[in-house]
Amino acid sequence: MTVRKVSKIVSPDPPKPGSSVEIKKSIGVNRQFNPFLLFDHFTIQKNGGFPAHPHRGQETITLVLNGGVAHEDFTGSKGILYKGDLQFMTAGKGIVHAEMPVPNEDGSRTLGLQLWVDLPPHMKSASPKYRDLREWEVPEVEADNGKVKVRVISGSSQGVLSQKQLAFTPVHYYHYTVRAGGKFEQELEPGFNYFIYVLRGDKLEINGDSKVGQYKTAFFEEKGDVFSGRNAAVMDFPETEVEFVLIGGKRLKQKPYQYGPFVATNKQGISDALMDYELAINGFEKRRNWNSLISYGVSKSMVNGQLHGNLEERAAAKKAYLESNKSS
Repeated sequence: MTVRKVSKIVSPDPPKPGSSVEIKKSIGVNRQFNPFLLFDHFTIQKNGGFPAHPHRGQETITLVLNGGVAHEDFTGSKGILYKGDLQFMTAGKGIVHAEMPVPNEDGSRTLGLQLWVDLPPHMKSASPKYRDLREWEVPEVEADNGKVKVRVISGSSQGVLSQKQLAFTPVHYYHYTVRAGGKFEQELEPGFNYFIYVLRGDKLEINGDSKVGQYKTAFFEEKGDVFSGRNAAVMDFPETEVEFVLIGGKRLKQKPYQYGPFVATNKQGISDALMDYELAINGFEKRRNWNSLISYGVSKSMVNGQLHGNLEERAAAKKAYLESNKSS
């Protein structure tokens, strides 16, 4: 097996001053990484969020790191993602949706990661759909005597495989936490592009020579089957842990054309998307009569009512899932 080396390490674009959503952007229009179009680490302020807005031609993957994010769209889908939950959304030919924070009783801010993935041409005209993945549905594995923990969202790590078909464009997604001195190896898929984004810690070393600090993104070269990593911290305390995500996607043989939330395979496709959205045609028909429930904020009654986000019911669902898996 050959080692896949780090090609470059970058800092995210700084958040825009005064914005109600603080975004650290590592991948975007000015820095694309096939098949990825965007990668944001977002912090939603008290009165912030993402009111109703359109998408076309891509998939979005959202991971909630703290708090809760309510979502709804013009197909009638709605719900809440809490800490550890993910949502995989295929926009296809068009969707309008909203993503707004659920007020946290402890006053903390809502945090998360959002990834946009390009779609091959024939899927850009598909009907939109969602797949939610709850925190307890993600397998977790330990390595190096418990010093390394990996949530295997999609793909295979440390001998654990997640077989759920979540994204149309094949994506591998791992959430690592590594204590001081912890070491690991991660196999990689040929034909996939991979990157690492560090959420916490400054002592991550990749392949013994690349140091990746907090909020840094390390992009890997295209060739290689495996890489190694370790947390070079000496003292083993919670504050010395390294937490990061490793994400890979199958390279697509196409050039994306992007204008905001619209993605196409040529310039005409962007013009068509703008016109279709404005006229509410060719995939955007439902926006004519749709009014967003959550775009102006999420109330407690919404959480326990239309959004089906009651925490007691969530705890019961988790318990039932875990007991069912234990018995099987």
